[in-house]
Amino acid sequence: MERVNEREDFTLVTRKPYFGLPTACPICLPVYIYLKFARLPFHLAFDSTYPDSDIIPYVESATYVACNNENGGVIECLKKDGIVDLDNGYQSVPEWISMKALISSWLEEALIYELWVGSDGNSVRKIYYSDLAWPIGKVLFLQQVRTVKQQLGITKENSDRREEEVVLFFQMNICTA
Repeated sequence: MERVNEREDFTLVTRKPYFGLPTACPICLPVYIYLKFARLPFHLAFDSTYPDSDIIPYVESATYVACNNENGGVIECLKKDGIVDLDNGYQSVPEWISMKALISSWLEEALIYELWVGSDGNSVRKIYYSDLAWPIGKVLFLQQVRTVKQQLGITKENSDRREEEVVLFFQMNICTA
């Protein structure tokens, strides 16, 4: 990809904020945190045009774009393209090591579970589908619930056990953090 001039403005495009977070999307939030830790100046923008798009989040600057659905995701694209790589400069910083483990392991799974399976869907509607007509939002919501259940290995037979595992794991890690 094209090399980006350090003086250019970067924009992180995510899904909407909620819960007092800059973005309530469990896929977008790790990218936001990564860029903050890297101290890369960026503007935050929200895209509600295609709420089920797999390119969100993405980082753009002039003609440069790093999308979530290519080359290992936004963070990997930024590393490969030499824009920012926390793993090289911060491997010995305990805060980054802990944060990286937190983001890339159980937190994303627990947030995805809580948003799509463990709630009544009101939060999801506000974050993803509030700009769409109700029937379209409802269909997209039901499709995503099915996809998340497949991703997390939740079936009719094991739903109670999987819910207990996710909730217990989340509570154990929040209480000890």
